[in-house]
Amino acid sequence: MQKEKKDKHFIKKPIYPGGKKALQLFITQNLKYPPDALKEKIEGTVVLKYTVNHQGKVIDTKVISSLGHGCDEEAERVVSLLQFEVPSNRGVKVLHHLNIQIHFRLPKQKARPIQKKEAKPSYNYQYTPSSSEDAKEKPTSSPYTYTITIK
Repeated sequence: MQKEKKDKHFIKKPIYPGGKKALQLFITQNLKYPPDALKEKIEGTVVLKYTVNHQGKVIDTKVISSLGHGCDEEAERVVSLLQFEVPSNRGVKVLHHLNIQIHFRLPKQKARPIQKKEAKPSYNYQYTPSSSEDAKEKPTSSPYTYTITIK
């Protein structure tokens, strides 16, 4: 009769559903660049320490490395939205302390070619029928007069 194989780790860590790539995708979709940081053109990384309870919810966040200009608060907001899957730890309610790095990078601006605004010509047409008195004084080939104004 063989012995039961023991787990490598006594306490099992929480796992984000979908793995690291899903976690990164969730953060990029929910992270909003703070207007103050965008205005000041602030880039960098915020390092957070957070606590996950036995239900998989983030209950506490603490900034370890700060950027300021609203980036810290935004990073804490996004991390507090995370929901983990916590495997059973033999009926013991365990708090897990984890670290995460949230990167703030300025959005890339598309290079737009500079276009000069050219004055488009405008046309003004005016139709003036000639009266019979004017026709007697000045003989013209056509009974109509046209005025074209180009600006």
